[in-house]
This record gives sequence, C-alpha cells and structure tokens, in this order.
Amino acid sequence: MKFDRNTPPAGSVRDWLDARAEAGGTAFIFPETDEVLHWPALREHAAKVAGDLTAQGIAKGESVAVMHPNGLEGVKALYAALYGGFRATMLNLAAGPDALGYAMEHSEARVAFVHDSQIEMYRKVRPDNLHRYTPSDASEALHEVEASDDALLMYTSGTTGRPKGVVHTQSSLLAGGWTVSVAHELTSQDRGMGVLPFYHINGLCVSVIGSLVSGGSLAMVSRFSASKFWNQAETGGITWFSVVPTIISHLLHGQAEPSPALKRRLRFARSASSALAVETQRGFQNRFGLAIVESLGLTETAAQCLVNPLDPHLHKIGSAGKAISNEARIADDVGTECARGAEGEIQIRGPNVMKEYLKNPEATKAAFHGDWLRTGDLGRMDADGYVFVTGRLKELIIKGGENIAPREIDEALYEHPDVVEAAAFARPCAQYGERVEAAVRLSEASTATGEELRLLCEERVGKFKAPEQVHILDELPKGPSGKIQRLYLNDLLYGP
Repeated sequence: MKFDRNTPPAGSVRDWLDARAEAGGTAFIFPETDEVLHWPALREHAAKVAGDLTAQGIAKGESVAVMHPNGLEGVKALYAALYGGFRATMLNLAAGPDALGYAMEHSEARVAFVHDSQIEMYRKVRPDNLHRYTPSDASEALHEVEASDDALLMYTSGTTGRPKGVVHTQSSLLAGGWTVSVAHELTSQDRGMGVLPFYHINGLCVSVIGSLVSGGSLAMVSRFSASKFWNQAETGGITWFSVVPTIISHLLHGQAEPSPALKRRLRFARSASSALAVETQRGFQNRFGLAIVESLGLTETAAQCLVNPLDPHLHKIGSAGKAISNEARIADDVGTECARGAEGEIQIRGPNVMKEYLKNPEATKAAFHGDWLRTGDLGRMDADGYVFVTGRLKELIIKGGENIAPREIDEALYEHPDVVEAAAFARPCAQYGERVEAAVRLSEASTATGEELRLLCEERVGKFKAPEQVHILDELPKGPSGKIQRLYLNDLLYGP
C-alpha cells in the first residue's frame, strides 16, 4: 500500500500495517520510557492477539474496548483490534464513571484491553458481559476485512444529553490519516508528536493513523507537560506536532524554549479541536518562529476537515482553513448553500465522513443534509474558499433576541497578555433571556482583575456584547483533547 495524495487509501488498516511491516522501520518511540516499537514487531503482535480474539469468538465488526492512556501497551491494543477486523472502541478516560459505563454497555463490547492504572474504574463501571482480555494459547484464521467494514467506535463529549457513538469504517478511518498526510505533505521521513490522548479523534487520526498512512513515525508521550514538552520533542526527534489552542497558549506563556537544533528541524505546528485566538497565534509564531497551521476537525470527520495550506504565505490567520481532500460548504437551515461571505452552518462531504451514530438512526438522519454532514459550527466562506468559524449553534448566546458568538468575546479577552485561557458563556437573565459572562485563567504572576478584563471587552466589542462579569479561575473545564467546555461553566460557577 502506497500513499497517493490524489486518491483516498484503499483496503483496510490490516493491509496498511502489513505494508509498513514489510518495509520495516520505526513506528513509535516513547521518550518517557525510551521504548521503541518497529512496524514489523507491531504487526506481529497485532496478528497474534487478533487471532486469539477470533478464536475466543469475537465476531468481525464486534466492539472491542480499549481502556488505555497513551503508551506502548495502548498502541498495541488499538492495532490488535483494528488488525483483527474488530471495531476498536476507544474509551475516554477523562469522561467519568457514568459516561464510561454507558459507553461499555452501549457498545456491547464483550472484551476489553484495560491498562493496569484503569483496573479500579473498569471494575467499578463494567457491565456483566464485559471481561478483560486474557491471552489464550488458541488462534484462528482472521476474519476477512473490507474497506466498508466497521473499524472505530468513539463517543462524543456529550455536553448535552447522552454521548453519541460515532462509527467509522476502515476506509473513513484511513481517510482521516490521509487528509492530514496530504495537507501537511507528510513523508516517511516525518515524525509527529503524540501528546494528545489517542482516545480522542485528534490524537488518534491525526497522529497515529496519519503516521500509518504516510509511512512516518510518532513520538508518543503520556500527557502534555508545558515544562517538559520541548525536551520531549527534542528527545523524540520530531518534525511536526499537533496540539490544541490551550496547549499553544500554555507554551506561549511558559518559560521553556525549544533548542536551536529542534527549531531547525521542526517544519510546522498544527492546532485543531477548537478555534485558536488570533493574538495567541501571532504571539506564538513571533516568539518561537514556528508557523502554526490552524485546522478544524470533528469526531464525525475522522479529525481534519478544514485546514490552512502548509505554505505560511497562504495562511489566513483567524481562519480554520479550506477543504483539502474533502469538500466544505456553508448552508442554511434547510440545506441550501449560502452565498460567499454569508453566515451559515459549516457542512462537510468526503471519504473521511462517519458511517453513522451507533444504534441511533434518528440522530444519524438529523446529522446530514443529503450526503453533507452538518457540523453544528457556524461560519462563513470567503472568495478563496477559506472558512472562518464564528461560533457553535449550541453555544450561541441570545441576548435580547440578538445572537452573540462567544468566540468574539474570547478573542477580546485573549488580547490581554496575561490571559492563558478564556471562554464566554450564557447566563440566564430575566430581562434579556440570557446575558454574557466569561471565565479566564491568568498567568501565575498576573495582577489583572475581572473588572479590568470586562472593560477591555467593552472597549473591543461594545457594552451590549461585553460580559457583565469576568470570573478568574485556577482552571477552566476541558474535554479530553484540552478543548475548553464552555457549556459547563454556568453550572460550575452557579450550580445546576
């Protein structure tokens, strides 16, 4: 199997792992433990465990749960499930007991790969029919696997209602790694930095599957650390990395610096999962001299669906980029495409789009206008095809009948040099229906006050849109990828 920038990957994950194993070389390195995993050894392990699972009666496309943090054993578990033609069900370790138990039961998994650090939680929430994988001496011929077969089940954050189980096929999962490889011109000489959890779609498709499709490799660490990041990147020998805006901000406000050798080797940094504030992007690029490629991705699109071109001269700061290797449009409520420059819902069509929400045909139907996936993001598209995200449909603040995009307030707050994290949110109000408030995290030495930040917003966006109060917190609530969860802020500050 060879990477072709003009054609989505054919075959299955098994086919691609076989091809990488035949070519040889390094697949993963783990800077924290000095472990190295080569493609042939990864294929050998995956084939052995997959044969064992088949002998134990696990059917093709059946869910196999993976309850692991980033690390050697987690990677091996993931590839064993994918290689056998099973539906790798990635359990979000940051989701909490209720969501974990729901995912285990809803997925109908009967076997789980469980890391030793997760045993207590696993035993607490597992349904009776789910058992931890125990190796046996048996083996059986593997299931035949086709591109259209299920490969991945990943549950959404579930900020409103129960999480939905996003199902990707072998082909759409591989396409997730392909879109990244095409847009970033990845080759077998590239090594990424796996700092985001691989049980999140960004960490899985961009970093792990991107390396599989491109033939490159990945330096994986257990979690992000602002003080250790640049040293780990140096030790890992990376050429690029994919993170989220909160990590970009923490690196910008941190004391650590990349070495001159690392700066020379790094080709680009990549930001996704939520909008990157303009001031944060400019500040990072000015300080470190490293271009940030901003992008947009969803669990439903196997990560990347919009991305700025690799050439820094073609970047449009403030834009999530354009469709590369898939299609994007802006449409109204009934699915009619909007004129360029008009605001509407961002919709995506392409080989990386999900198959369905598991056991939820109503939600699946509602997620599409024809074959266009409704992202739930609001935006506009300029004459060059670049998309500018203006907000989330579910996150809009409606004050006195006027729609206010929280991102506009976020951007104003990030203009203050001490603001590390910021999120505006809606607060119920008897007079206007909803009013604007905001929460921030400040750098350690900051003496800024909430009133000072409120006045900054008033100056930037006007009195009507400015938050009535800015709360200063030690930490803002985040999802597993590091994305700030603004919908939780009202309950966090005022109670349910």
